[in-house]
Amino acid sequence: MSETSLRVARSGSLGRGGLTVLVAAAAISALMVLLVLAAFRNDYLISSDRGVTTAEVLSAGRLRSAVMYVTPDGVTHNPKVGVLYPTNLTAGQNINVEYNRADPDLVRVAGRDATVAIIPAGSVIVVVWLIALPLLWYLPRRRTN
Repeated sequence: MSETSLRVARSGSLGRGGLTVLVAAAAISALMVLLVLAAFRNDYLISSDRGVTTAEVLSAGRLRSAVMYVTPDGVTHNPKVGVLYPTNLTAGQNINVEYNRADPDLVRVAGRDATVAIIPAGSVIVVVWLIALPLLWYLPRRRTN
């Protein structure tokens, strides 16, 4: 087989690098979709057996905020994973929360739901493919030169 025909044969395939980029982009996209689906599942669980109370924000961050609240049975809860949808909270702030009465550690800020996860997850998917598609175009061309 001549060198030219080898180049042509190789250019039709993604190669190892292209396959890696494709698998990584697809995996990250799938994880983002699963994240949104999990948020909707958590919302469904909370809504199906909902309790409402006031919680104190112990620590606040963009991705995780710790809260403490007391359920009507007098038990104090401080969920290890924090509160769902924690943006724009401030330590020391009192907020209304909704929780699953069967699992009081499953708690969200009242009035917020899984729809707030769609834009960030969608943005990650868009950015991943904006990076992956040019790489998928470039990598086979780089191999043939």
